[in-house]
Amino acid sequence: MSGGGKRPVRVRFAPSPTGYLHLGNARAAVLNWLFARKEGGHFLLRIDDTDRERCEERYVEAIRRDLAWLGIDWDEEARQSARLERYRAAAETLKAAGRLYPCYETPEELALKRRMQRARGLPPVYDRAALALDAAARARLEAEGRRPHWRFRLDTDARVVWEDRIRGRQEVDPASLSDPVLIRADGSFLYLLPSTVDDIDFGISHVIRGEDHVTNTGEQIQIFTALGATPPQFAHYPLLRAKDGGKYSKRAGSSSLAALREEADLEPETVLSFLARLGTADPIEPVLDPAPLIAGFDFARFSRAGASVDADALDQLNARVLHLMDYERVKERPLMAGLGADFWVAVRPNLTHFGEVAIWRRVIEGPIEPLIEEDDRGFCATAAGLLPGAIDAGTWKSWTTALKDATGRKGRALYRPLRRALTGREEGPEMAALLPLIGAARARKRLLGESA
Repeated sequence: MSGGGKRPVRVRFAPSPTGYLHLGNARAAVLNWLFARKEGGHFLLRIDDTDRERCEERYVEAIRRDLAWLGIDWDEEARQSARLERYRAAAETLKAAGRLYPCYETPEELALKRRMQRARGLPPVYDRAALALDAAARARLEAEGRRPHWRFRLDTDARVVWEDRIRGRQEVDPASLSDPVLIRADGSFLYLLPSTVDDIDFGISHVIRGEDHVTNTGEQIQIFTALGATPPQFAHYPLLRAKDGGKYSKRAGSSSLAALREEADLEPETVLSFLARLGTADPIEPVLDPAPLIAGFDFARFSRAGASVDADALDQLNARVLHLMDYERVKERPLMAGLGADFWVAVRPNLTHFGEVAIWRRVIEGPIEPLIEEDDRGFCATAAGLLPGAIDAGTWKSWTTALKDATGRKGRALYRPLRRALTGREEGPEMAALLPLIGAARARKRLLGESA
């Protein structure tokens, strides 16, 4: 059972620094952070760095950088590598209680057992053969050079039951599970024991994570109880799915936050807005301030269905985020150096990614090659002759009206050649806003077919 009386809200995000944050584990960070901030609680960043072979300090730094980019702050940081003595002490407690026992099978022997069980139509559950070993047998095996791994002996007399904040009543039958390995033969710890001990010591009240952890929640609840602690409440949200409904690959490089930031050119507000509402009953709307996401966080809003990740939807959301941004929010970015609010207001409605600012900067500053079809050369020359020497916000309307009167052209035949000549492009921001930025001299040269 989990979740007793009311406890102060304390949650944790616990990444392993073996790679970069991706959308899947960033989602865990976002949801835990939103819940903590809504409840006025405590958000712990716990670095699960007990895997000495795979963990790297550069990934710890990348995790901090990615969280800061998303706007996620943390109240405390802990490193599992600094708490090994605490885990050893907990292991000794479990050994003394008869809940942690040594096993000497090699990986090859365990694999053979599983194959034999499957061949007989049985589930591949560990048979607890090691419990039958006496002290003399264990001594002989160790004299042969074998070192034990340690399994937690599950209590199989009753199902483990808890009320999940998202999935409702959950039951796990321990009899259907192998006793989980908590300590490897080399003495290093697997996930379950350090995580449980940390949740006890840091007073974690709620564990919010993906539904792939449901089974080991049943195991962890028994470890909590064996260590004399009250389990936290649990909330297991559906996993991410690909657009086609298949399993979403979290290892895809394009899903890392670094790639979304640097290659996909997404805004942090886009990713935060997306992850906060993904898989809930609420529409995914662009927000620049996380306050409404915090206020609206509610476990009851989560769906039991998998949440779909769609790169096109992310791009569309990113465009909507950019369209909400005012000049003050972007003016210090390098691409905006020397550009004023009039430029931003002009190009913002046409941006999907901020990097596209470079395209429109070149359009107004040049040089570009004007696009003029042979049949339009005379028309564009006439337009150049009618262009006033001073251009302001009203020039486009008055100029095209005069040009219409002079040439008889209207509609697409009037406006398309002007856009192509002035911008070198078929589409783009409103020309009434772009023309003053391009300026009279540059506009006249382009209308006459010159690169400018």
